[in-house]
Amino acid sequence: MNDAEPNPQIWVDADACPAVIKEILFRAAERTQVAVTLVANQWLRTPGSRHVRALQVQGGFDAADDAIAERVRPGDLVVTQDIPLAARVLERGAEAVNPRGERYTTDTIAERLSMRNFMDELRGAGVQTGGPAVFHARDRQAFANQLDRWLAARASARPSGKPG
Repeated sequence: MNDAEPNPQIWVDADACPAVIKEILFRAAERTQVAVTLVANQWLRTPGSRHVRALQVQGGFDAADDAIAERVRPGDLVVTQDIPLAARVLERGAEAVNPRGERYTTDTIAERLSMRNFMDELRGAGVQTGGPAVFHARDRQAFANQLDRWLAARASARPSGKPG
């Protein structure tokens, strides 16, 4: 990576991101000096850190998603539960993971989009599909493991002795 190339960073679709996941990200930002940006259409409290910032976007359907998709660069990581946003992120050469630690990949995103659209159709037809599963400690651990993998890959790609 040359000096003109900005360092990869983490973008968080923060409106629906669990607080425990944000805390993991805040600690990782301090530990590794990686930039973490929370994007939401509401004001967010962030720790006093030069590595963490919040970007408040105007309300509106997909405003936070659009803001992330416009700013993300190849090598960045996006934390989102939104499958269409994950697809957009992958198209831009970035990586995406949901707060439960499930990676979105170019191999699986089409199937996930199809399933999402099918479930939307069922809900539109009045079928009760239930909500998301309860967030467990194993989900938090799976997320932390995926984050550690991304951070390790980022560290190995950086010239030695150069912080994030």
